[in-house]
Amino acid sequence: MEFSSGDRTKQGRFMKKFACAVLSALALTSPAFAQKMTSDDIKWINQCISDNKGEEGGTPAIIRAYCICMNEKMDDDETRSVTQWEKANPEARQDCEKQAGWK
Repeated sequence: MEFSSGDRTKQGRFMKKFACAVLSALALTSPAFAQKMTSDDIKWINQCISDNKGEEGGTPAIIRAYCICMNEKMDDDETRSVTQWEKANPEARQDCEKQAGWK
């Protein structure tokens, strides 16, 4: 199959853009970009999991994903629990529910 030089140029540009998009996605999802959890983070996440056990639609995986999301949205110097913070920040709660696949 023969391609005209114009088609090759378009195909080449597409492939370059596609390769850049794939490499960017891989770089941004790499573990090197992940934030390390401190023992304090783990404590807050575990408390959130305990607080949300038994909630309708909350499987263990969904609750864990939700609590990690909420913890990441909180400031490091936050003194309230995730549960207290989520009640004061309904937009963050709704965003994390959506990300976790809850409701």
